[in-house]
Amino acid sequence: MNMISGMTRMKAEILSVPSVVAGQIDTSLAAYLALGERLATLDPNLVVTSARGSSDHAATYFKYLVEMRLGVPVASVGPSVSSVYGTRWKLEKTPVMAISQSGGSDDLRLFMEAARQSGAVGISLTNDKNSPLAKATDTVLDMSAGPELAVAATKTYIASLVALAAVVAGWSGDQSMVEALRRLPDDLGKALECKWTAALETFQAPGNVFVTARGPGLGIADEAALKLKETCLKPAEAFSAAELIHGPLALSGKTMTALAFLSDDEGRAGTENAVARLRETGSIVFTVDSRNTGGQVLPSVKTGHCLLDPVAQILSFYLFVEELSVSLGLNPDAPQHLNKVTVTR
Repeated sequence: MNMISGMTRMKAEILSVPSVVAGQIDTSLAAYLALGERLATLDPNLVVTSARGSSDHAATYFKYLVEMRLGVPVASVGPSVSSVYGTRWKLEKTPVMAISQSGGSDDLRLFMEAARQSGAVGISLTNDKNSPLAKATDTVLDMSAGPELAVAATKTYIASLVALAAVVAGWSGDQSMVEALRRLPDDLGKALECKWTAALETFQAPGNVFVTARGPGLGIADEAALKLKETCLKPAEAFSAAELIHGPLALSGKTMTALAFLSDDEGRAGTENAVARLRETGSIVFTVDSRNTGGQVLPSVKTGHCLLDPVAQILSFYLFVEELSVSLGLNPDAPQHLNKVTVTR
């Protein structure tokens, strides 16, 4: 296991997140806000995103923010529709955003090239401004996260969320979100103090895991399920709290553990109802919450804006899942069968 001062690379990168985001706000916030203002001027009827893995989970977060705050639908497009199936797009004047930590995957580059050929406004969000994807776009947003060495993305995922939230703040003219973004590094420092030790023994046991949330938290739930799979080899699936009763609830029961991310918005009641249904089946349910305390409540930080609360929640989760991985005798820096940069077509 690669260790840095007695800790895994993954943990070192998790602990660096508050300072990374502070640097990101200093160097790149103006560019994010400027893109948002440009989108406001463009006033599109549709936005398209394309991404894979953790980056696609960040796109889900962005989707909810744009749809909730601006009423503009956001569609996620699989890059293979261009790279494999050779589709000719009809995306004239449509903002198309590709999100990729490395910017090195051929499928995203080929999708972006095809989208721009159709007249789309090409935007990329990447941690490498000189990547092939960046060179294929009109506007490049820098994650400004610095090199990430652990295979499991953590700080680049959070940097993606911050950048996307800032774009929405600029687009919607939400000054309260801008101010909350400036204070976010301090909130993230507090998120690293949230201890989830109470859940460790339960998650160490064999069995499947449901992760659930609603709205902007759904992209966080997706990300948590992915990290449980890749760093802990836990069979974990994420579902919207609204979707649980449309089939997945049949799998719940005494052998199921669930993790629910609670929000301080209109979607909270729906998630609480899902938690109640899961507990009725005998599942062990841990909730991530900034309001309540208790044996099965994992603490989280309330930020200066409800739409940024999921960012603090996933950081606290990252610290937990790294500890869980190590406790299971696994190496979270090098998940089996996986590489840092994934090249797909």
